[in-house]
Amino acid sequence: MTAKKLLQIISTILVALVVLLAVALVGVRLAGIRTFTVLSGSMEPTYHVGSLIYVKKVDPTTIQPGQVITFMLDENTVATHRVVEVVPDEDDPSTLRFRTKGDANDAEDGSLVHYKNVIGTPVFAIPKLGYAANYIQHPPGLYVAISAGAVLLLLTFLPDLLSGGSDKGQGKRIRQDSQKA
Repeated sequence: MTAKKLLQIISTILVALVVLLAVALVGVRLAGIRTFTVLSGSMEPTYHVGSLIYVKKVDPTTIQPGQVITFMLDENTVATHRVVEVVPDEDDPSTLRFRTKGDANDAEDGSLVHYKNVIGTPVFAIPKLGYAANYIQHPPGLYVAISAGAVLLLLTFLPDLLSGGSDKGQGKRIRQDSQKA
């Protein structure tokens, strides 16, 4: 096997992996799914630390006890816990709140989750992928990802550069032949 052929195989595999990673991290947003990295063990063994969970928006009125929800704790913090009780507001029964608890936690969460803070429900998770997602979202991981993309582009076009343009001459002859016909 020639070095050129080996380089083509490696670059094809790398491109496929990058495309799969891009779809897993970003492409799912086109389907209305958001991704979050599990950073704590509060939902073990359902969702392990480092998992990437995929969350789809849900109508809060359909949420039932036992269902897992992802919600905003505050402006900067997202949590995923199981609903243990749906609590209608005493003054306005159309305003729902949810009592939640992490599967690995002994006690229920201290405050109720307002329905407007519900992001959605997890539809599936990929173990360990959250570590990669979290890494490439912040420096230095961001710089590593950009550098890896540049190297991948170089690997993709390097076989053509190494061929010395020998394919170009063949293309010209074909075009000349087809113009004569």
